[in-house]
This record gives sequence, structure tokens and C-alpha cells, in this order.
Amino acid sequence: MTDTQVSGVLMVGSAPYASAEETFRAAMEHLSGHLARLPDGEVGERDTWIRWQYKRIGQSPQMRQQDADNVYVPFPPYEIIDGVASPDEIEFPNLGYGDAAIESYGTFSRLVEEGVIPAGVRFQVGLPAPLAVATFYVAKEHREMFEQAYGRALGREFEKMAAAIPPEKLAIQWEVVSEFALLEGIVENHLGDDLLGEINRRVAGLVDLVPEPMEAGIHLCYGDSGHKHFVEPRDTGHLVDVANGVSALARRPIGWLHLPVPKERDDDAYYEPLRRLSLQPGTELYLGLVHHTGGVEGTRARVAAAKRHVARFGVATECGFGRRPVETMPEVYATHTTMVEEG
Repeated sequence: MTDTQVSGVLMVGSAPYASAEETFRAAMEHLSGHLARLPDGEVGERDTWIRWQYKRIGQSPQMRQQDADNVYVPFPPYEIIDGVASPDEIEFPNLGYGDAAIESYGTFSRLVEEGVIPAGVRFQVGLPAPLAVATFYVAKEHREMFEQAYGRALGREFEKMAAAIPPEKLAIQWEVVSEFALLEGIVENHLGDDLLGEINRRVAGLVDLVPEPMEAGIHLCYGDSGHKHFVEPRDTGHLVDVANGVSALARRPIGWLHLPVPKERDDDAYYEPLRRLSLQPGTELYLGLVHHTGGVEGTRARVAAAKRHVARFGVATECGFGRRPVETMPEVYATHTTMVEEG
């Protein structure tokens, strides 16, 4: 494909630092000029994506643990207690996302005032699709009601942060993960025959919850537990199906889309479905093809393969930085900037 260009860097979310300030300063030291959005690194209890939500779910008086093993995480799944007939009856005292965002934005805003962070960079907040939390932490027969209740609680977290953070400074990233475990058939389907349609409608609905002038973006993922996917994708087919479906259904602009690229995949077969990718005009595409494994040369091979199938994209890691040793970060940052500078 001719006239292909690599443009921009996306930080997916997590980073291996002790504080939001360390994350912000490290990103600006290495990636300034390439970032339109900046997350806080999901520091502290948030360092393993949604695992911290397991205890938060348990704070609900309407939820209890089952005596069973979860297939993906080492916790027994929750069920809804007897007698609960409606999602409105399920209470979650505090999911924590709003408080964390407000605290980190205070640091972000101070660093903007100090000139560390450019004024045009937005503060990025990652939120999980409620279906992901339901699929990983709740027994199948209870997922539908839980998903509705958790989605409303997450909406209140969103409202809390939206009231405290200027909308023109906020970028919300919806994180879509377990949906691919469902599409790949490794988690039992509880959504019915139109699985892809149900997933696309849910994700599009999340995008539409974000009011302008906030930005809304999507991170598609195959998991990163122990630096391993829950299943290795054959190609980008399912990713493109979800991206196209959500792009067609969403009523507001989608600012960016991120999708993963396994470190072994520099072959045309993986990228071929990207030829039918149909995003909204203006949606930025980021490919998560930067890996520490193989360094610059390995990443360069994946970029070359992607260029044969898609005209313009930015670069990112496959998932967050958070589960990697902090001493590897300068090299990983440098790989990003090299790919953008080489274009």
C-alpha cells in the first residue's frame, strides 16, 4: 500500500511507576510531541486492570461469592443474592474510578501549569466495558442483571469525574476485552445468537454516553495476564468486525481506536482483515505493535507488514506498560519515537 504514514503514539493506560506524577513526567520526557492524550498509569491498586474491582463488587450487600473457581482470574465468581428482582436493587458503594481520576487530574493540571505537559494534551481515563467485569467476575446466570447494575454504577463514577474535570481536557477510553473471549468461544456465550451484534450495540452505547467536547476512544484487547493472551488471535478479523460495527452504530465521533498485534505477527495474514476496516472519518487508528521483545527491529518488521494493509496509523504497545519492569521503559519509549520518526 502506497503513501502509508506512521503518525502519533497512544499510551494505552497502565505504567510501572509509583505515582501519577512519575507516569506523567516520564511520558513527557520521552514522548512529548507525539501524544495527544495522557493517562495516569493506573497506579496503586489499579495496577492490574479490573482486578481491583473484585473487592469493590464484594462491598455490595446484594452480591456474594459462589463456591467455584473462575476460569480466567483466581477468584470465585459472584452471584446475586436471593430475592433481588431488579438491577435497581443492587448497590455498589464506590467503584473508585471517579475518585482516582479526580486525584490524578489535580496532578495533571499542576504539571500543565508548570509547562511539563503541553496545554493541548488531554487527560485520558480508561473505563472497562461492564460486560468485561460481568464476564470475568460473575456467574453466567447472573451476568445480565449485574451488567445493568454495574453499568449504572460506572455511569455515576463517570458523572463524578465529569463534574470535576473540564470536558475539553478529558478523554474517555472504553476497554473492550472479554468480548473477544466470547467471540473466540473460550467463555460461554450468555448473549444469544446475535453475539457480535449484542457486543457492538453495547460498545456503541458506551461511546454515546460520553458527551462532547470530551473525547471518546476504544481499546480492543485479547488480555495481558502474565503477558499472555487468553487465546492467540488468528488475525484481526474479530477486531475489525467490532470496530466496524461500533463505528457504524455510534452517534457521536470516535476519537481513536486501538487494537493489538502479537509480537510474533509480522506476516500478511494477521493484517489482511484491516483492508476492510471502515472507521468514522477522523477516527485515529493505533496498532499495538510495539514490543520490548525484538526491540526496534522486531517492531519495524511489524510496522512494515501493517503498512501493506492500512494507509495511516499510530503506534502503541499491545496493552498497558504496567506489568513490565520499569528499567525497560526508556527502551520501549524510544521504540515508539523511532517508528514515528521513520514514518
